Amino acid sequence: MLNRRILRVKAFKVLYAYAENPGLSLKEVLSALETSAEATRDLYLNMLAVVPALTAEAAKRVEAARGKFNPTEEDLNPNLKFVNNGISALLEKDPDFQRLIEKKKISWEQQDAFLHKLYEDLKTRDYYAAYMASGENSLAADAALWKEIYASEFEDNETLAAILEDSSIYWADELPYVLNTCISSFEEMARTGRWSFPPLYQSDVLAARGKTDVDSDRDFVRALVTATYGRFKEYDALIAGSVSKWDRDRLYTTDIVLISMGLAEAETFPSIPVRVTINEYVEISKYYSTPKSHGFVNGLLDRLVKERMAQGIINKSL
Repeated sequence: MLNRRILRVKAFKVLYAYAENPGLSLKEVLSALETSAEATRDLYLNMLAVVPALTAEAAKRVEAARGKFNPTEEDLNPNLKFVNNGISALLEKDPDFQRLIEKKKISWEQQDAFLHKLYEDLKTRDYYAAYMASGENSLAADAALWKEIYASEFEDNETLAAILEDSSIYWADELPYVLNTCISSFEEMARTGRWSFPPLYQSDVLAARGKTDVDSDRDFVRALVTATYGRFKEYDALIAGSVSKWDRDRLYTTDIVLISMGLAEAETFPSIPVRVTINEYVEISKYYSTPKSHGFVNGLLDRLVKERMAQGIINKSL
């Protein structure tokens, strides 16, 4: 589930917290990393739980229409294709999914206003109208609808963003990634007819598919955090000594942490090409630092890596 890009982001966040609070122990930083990793899978479960919740909202609305004082023919004989969609039924009957939802106390019952508006919006969409009008009744068609809903309705939904922000401090910035994971689950459900809980790390996914030569992503991110934490003061001094006095006063903590992580990764993981490492931290800086930081991170990290290669501290090619 978690690939190395998102793991680097998680490592950056806990190391930034350490840079701002130097009293944090390595044990505390690694614990925060583990909590952050598990929180992504919790967000995945929360978002997947929207499926039965929204389906239940639709069923409730159908029943309410039937009970109107003067129901129309459509009210009395509604199109139940969405209410009976197979993806929701599959999740509602899956014992593992239901056990996890209950264990983690996941529920959308208190978000009836969000579900109500989501269903009203859904009914105005062309893709929903095409689904309801189609004569195809299959798990694949149901999965295709949910894929469209998750791709179109959630990422820029301000109400949903507020709900998630109130629920967990760890869910900031992770919704797009989790939505893609949900979409992958819909594809798998259409293909296999069942839901399976994704392994937490992408390397575990590959190992389950029989790839035995895959390095552990969990080991990677813990080693990255440990190496950066242990050498952070050294890297901080190195970075400060590599810029002019004027530039030193303008150094941002985010840039210092990203460059330190780049140095630690280059020194700790001989199999990862230097250019890959630099590119990863430049990309992260575009989202988590200042508008000009990516150029600064790219230039200084490249220079420091080359200097340490010349000194024999980093033993690999660019």
